[in-house]
Amino acid sequence: MATLKDKYQMDAVPALQKRFGYRNRLQVPRVHKVVLNMGVGDALQNEKLLDSAVAELRAIVGQQPVVTRAKKSIASFKVREGDKIGVMVTLRGERMYDFLQRLFVFALPRVRDFRGLSPDSFDGRGNYTLGLREQLIFAEIEYDQVQKVRGLDVVIVTTAGTDEEARELLRLLGMPFRPAA
Repeated sequence: MATLKDKYQMDAVPALQKRFGYRNRLQVPRVHKVVLNMGVGDALQNEKLLDSAVAELRAIVGQQPVVTRAKKSIASFKVREGDKIGVMVTLRGERMYDFLQRLFVFALPRVRDFRGLSPDSFDGRGNYTLGLREQLIFAEIEYDQVQKVRGLDVVIVTTAGTDEEARELLRLLGMPFRPAA
């Protein structure tokens, strides 16, 4: 099976050049990075939940995540500035393509009642955000070891200038978008 990077080079670049009229291969949009974020608000009461979130995200992506801290104090949530409230990891290069391939081919089809991703979750600048309700869809997570089912956000940052270009790029890479109604 060809890697996602090969699929981009061999299939997506020529197709995007033809569709949008790029004269140079370097003008063609590409995936710049993928950012995964997992909020762990429960870590304020139990520090071990943060450690388990770090271990789960490390297992999913194969890279050490960073613990994020609160920027502001919010009294109603009992959060103080500097409290550890989440974990995140930024993927680039081979790890990024490897993660995207596992996400498109293995993880997303494991979502219950999956009918495709919304083609409207772009931000206007060619970046796509996807929210997953549980980390259990990844094969790297052992169900028995999970302390709490937790969701995560996946942000795919592209160099595309418009949402249409980014949508076509991700479609050519194999992202399972929902058919237009």
